[in-house]
Amino acid sequence: MTKYIVRGGQPLFGEVHISGAKNAAVAIIPAALLVDGVCRIENIPQISDVTALLKILEQLGASVRFLNRTDVEIDCRHIRTTQVSQELAHRIRASYYLIGALLGRFGAAEVSMPGGCNFGGVRPIDQHVKGFAAMGAEVREGDFICARAANGRMKGANVYLDVVSVGATMNIMMAAALAEGTTTIENAAKEPHIVDLANFLNSMGADIKGAGTDTIRVFGVDRLHGGTYAIIPDQIEAGTYMAAVAATGGQVLVRGIIPKHMDCITAKLQEMGVEVEEQDDTLLVRRAGKLMRTNVKTLPYPGFPTDMQPQITTVLSLAEGTSIVTEGVWDNRYRYVGELTRMGAQIRVDGRTAVVEGVKTLHGAAVQAYDLRAGAAMLIAALAADGVSEISNVQYIERGYEDIIAKLRGIGAAIECVSCDDSIPVKQIG
Repeated sequence: MTKYIVRGGQPLFGEVHISGAKNAAVAIIPAALLVDGVCRIENIPQISDVTALLKILEQLGASVRFLNRTDVEIDCRHIRTTQVSQELAHRIRASYYLIGALLGRFGAAEVSMPGGCNFGGVRPIDQHVKGFAAMGAEVREGDFICARAANGRMKGANVYLDVVSVGATMNIMMAAALAEGTTTIENAAKEPHIVDLANFLNSMGADIKGAGTDTIRVFGVDRLHGGTYAIIPDQIEAGTYMAAVAATGGQVLVRGIIPKHMDCITAKLQEMGVEVEEQDDTLLVRRAGKLMRTNVKTLPYPGFPTDMQPQITTVLSLAEGTSIVTEGVWDNRYRYVGELTRMGAQIRVDGRTAVVEGVKTLHGAAVQAYDLRAGAAMLIAALAADGVSEISNVQYIERGYEDIIAKLRGIGAAIECVSCDDSIPVKQIG
């Protein structure tokens, strides 16, 4: 077990390059199961969720070979089982994508209930199951989700999602890619990583139209062939570094992004007095003056992303005045607030709403990451705080942020990763 030691209170300067999108990669890697051939996936982020998914594919019988640090070759022509290791699947939330992929290719799947982050709210998969059932699969839920398609092949169907669900939209797309007939997904999610999954599948021979709108049509084909595909940059990683600059001050060039994907985050930071300048595939983020209050409500894309809510709340804790944060996607995503208050933040939570009274400074403290994005919030708070902070449970952070220590050091952060048994004097940090 390790922890991060951070000496805060220093502005950030320099450049940071954004990795491939975690939320796209954890769906595209399972989608490789649908491909009857060799697919090369480029710009894969080096994070623990990706490592776990690739191990699962190997356990199922796939051949996985890294060509370099970010490009991997996957051959799923010799899959020998549709039962996924419980120990591996339980590590990550995205293991549920294996159900749609295995159902689509083989007409059967047995996957344990997903693990991953628990940020305090209920994260059901009922909409996934609804879609699979509409397409002719019998689904049994327990410690394992066991699904089997009648006659071994999924059938096209009309599926209306009761709530906008990214996971269900992507899972049903995968299950439908090789189905007999046409599947229509209504009230579909529109996030960039949904478009990325559709583009990946289409590049391998699928026929998917409407991704990025609220109605997606999947025209089932008989076979997907091999090919090469590059994953989009990570919107949330980029937003996290932008939020870090907002909290600490300084100037950072965020490289390798798609600016359009960042509009919802950029707009809120600009309301707070942060300067953001678009330059082709980069954003120059600068904050020299005071932070101003604003209100934020998380919504499905193109609204403000729920995966940026803890980070923006941390920044608002340093803004002048009172800000209101409303969580519009999950029932509860505020477990981390208690940790921020240990650092001097003044935040009151009532259901889905947080009232944030800005303070002049945060102070260093021993805190923990409760989940991936809450961990990112703790890092931002520690970077902005006066004094030294210790962050434990950093395995959550490493689920979704590639090489975060080196990237933060590259823009001037004083941060170390140490064993939980170690005691590191302040003078050795940085």
